[in-house]
Amino acid sequence: MTQQYAERATAAAPRGARNADLRDLVTILEDHRNRKLDVVTSASALSFRDGNIQVEGIERQITEDGVTDVDGTYRPTAVADEGIADKLKIPVAYLRRMRAENVRLLDENVNAWLRQEPDRRFMLRALRGDTAPGAAPAEGVARALMSDSYKVMDNLDILLAALDGVQKSGHPTNVTGCDLTDRRMYVRVQSEAVALMAPELLSGYRSPFDGRSGDELPIVSAGFVITNSEVGAGAWSVTPRVVMQVCTNGLTMPMDVMRAVHIGAKHDEGVVSWSEETERKELAVITSKTADAVRTFLSREYVEAKLREIQAAAGKPVAEPTKTIEHVTKTLKISNETKETILAHFIRGGQITAGGVMQAVTSTAQTLTDADQAAALEALALPALAAAAAHG
Repeated sequence: MTQQYAERATAAAPRGARNADLRDLVTILEDHRNRKLDVVTSASALSFRDGNIQVEGIERQITEDGVTDVDGTYRPTAVADEGIADKLKIPVAYLRRMRAENVRLLDENVNAWLRQEPDRRFMLRALRGDTAPGAAPAEGVARALMSDSYKVMDNLDILLAALDGVQKSGHPTNVTGCDLTDRRMYVRVQSEAVALMAPELLSGYRSPFDGRSGDELPIVSAGFVITNSEVGAGAWSVTPRVVMQVCTNGLTMPMDVMRAVHIGAKHDEGVVSWSEETERKELAVITSKTADAVRTFLSREYVEAKLREIQAAAGKPVAEPTKTIEHVTKTLKISNETKETILAHFIRGGQITAGGVMQAVTSTAQTLTDADQAAALEALALPALAAAAAHG
């Protein structure tokens, strides 16, 4: 499977993945676990210096794993900057401008607002830097600044618990691709054992990638996407998904998502560490909920009902494709650049219907290198279908 890994400027930076396989995703997540640092602290222990977060005055944490030094320098990711802007009520566009044009002003702004409420508490999610023995602590990475009541649910734990639930569901499945960004983890799972004929949906359609015909391969497979965010960018969830085998277009159905929000009790100050019993109970719930979701989303009755709903709107002809796609993309706030790609895919697909617009949206999602943007666009496929059918 094609793998694209994005490294940042320093060795401490979190690694991402696009269209990776499961083994590579697990390797990256294990590295993150080995270097993670979650600490609840008051604003008085935080400051900005040269655009980086400085943590000072927190006691070393001694555990069975060794001594954890918290004090140090942490370089914020873009996601962390968004959290800082949100918590301190600094317009995020202004914060980004200061970071790009005047870092000294950025330091002054952030420090002034931190001093306004010195006793206010936050959770800092970070990754420690790679420090050589005997050397000064290396710069770490600040992944997010969050509420002190945020419930820590790490990607690796979620992934293993969810895959355990998939196995317990009794359905044969395959992991067909994984994405990891600063914001979210996505794991796509498919069951070719739950494959249905959908000739009405794929009639007249050609894959924009290789020209294969939907009339010759009118098969749809059931599946789902496991998603989690470690930085407050969304709940852990399992979302149903169907895949058109002729073009591997994926169609997610967010209206039926099963999710769990990361909100819990407030943490005490210091490094956050759950007991094994607490973690085991939380993950057991995830395993059980995933198994239930998989049994539902991979049932033939569920998939057939969803296909009937989709096909009812998909066959509506599109008389003026350019105007319809203009209407759809404007309604759904899709960028002009992406709109042009959708139009090109619609033309290559050859299906001059509302369903053809839907297919163009999902095939365009496959071409995006940003996994968050790709997932967001794929989730707009059904709204695009409805908008195209209404516009005609």
